[in-house]
Amino acid sequence: MVTTTGELTASAASPTKDPSRTAAPAAPAPALRDLLPPELAAAEDPREVPPADARELTRVLLRRLAVLEEGTREYSYVRSTLVEMNLSLVRFAVRRFNAHREPQEDLLQVGAVGLIKAIDRFDAELGVEFTTFALPTVLGEIRRHFRDTTWAVHVPRRLQELRIVLAKAHEHLAQELDRAPTVAELAAHLQLAEDEVIEGLTAANGHTAGSLDTGTEDDDRPGSLAERIGEEDPDLSRVEDLVALKPLVGALSERERLILSMRFCEDLTQSQIGARLGLSQMHVSRLLARTLRRLREGLEED
Repeated sequence: MVTTTGELTASAASPTKDPSRTAAPAAPAPALRDLLPPELAAAEDPREVPPADARELTRVLLRRLAVLEEGTREYSYVRSTLVEMNLSLVRFAVRRFNAHREPQEDLLQVGAVGLIKAIDRFDAELGVEFTTFALPTVLGEIRRHFRDTTWAVHVPRRLQELRIVLAKAHEHLAQELDRAPTVAELAAHLQLAEDEVIEGLTAANGHTAGSLDTGTEDDDRPGSLAERIGEEDPDLSRVEDLVALKPLVGALSERERLILSMRFCEDLTQSQIGARLGLSQMHVSRLLARTLRRLREGLEED
């Protein structure tokens, strides 16, 4: 189930808080408020702290978070305050994906998950700026969301990445040539084989899927697309017969199975079968007729 950004941070602050609220959490107990720097303790909403102040306050809170015991109320409060205060970083990351059709609210939720992971993994002792560490983590979480959840069918990651490369190359060549580029031109531009380009272009169709219950825009014929494509496969009944025959053939004697194999698998004549088994053609004919009759009767009983 997808939660909102406010829900993620609110749940991190207190497991008993109503998850439907997206406003800033209610004022905590004085003991928890004392964990915050004076500048932040005086703010009603951590999300309203100016970015310049947020960077310095984030350093302070991360150092305090490192010495608190995970799972305590104090740890959860400082952690949730860090999330609230750095949501602007998530909004900055989401702006890079404005061209996608995915709802912004969903991307904010996914980005907030990446922010929480960055806070949990960050090591203040390394001397790295938190935003330098957190931004790639947030972007990676959003890209993983696109890779794993926005495709209508499963497409290998190699082809997903190739689709993006092809889209950029197509746009570049279209502006340069003043027309849509051909497969050969795309292949030459990217130094790829034409078959690989065709595979990438075909994989791009898997990002979205249309319903078979709707008609096509360039087709005025009545009925849905599903009613006009495909047909019943006559071999399906043959599969059913083969499945039903398997136990019946297994019940035959070894010689009867051998005669069936030579007649219908090796396509030998009755005379050739007789010569191989040391039997007359007439004897082979009687054995084959009796075997086929038993199989036919067994199928009719089923």
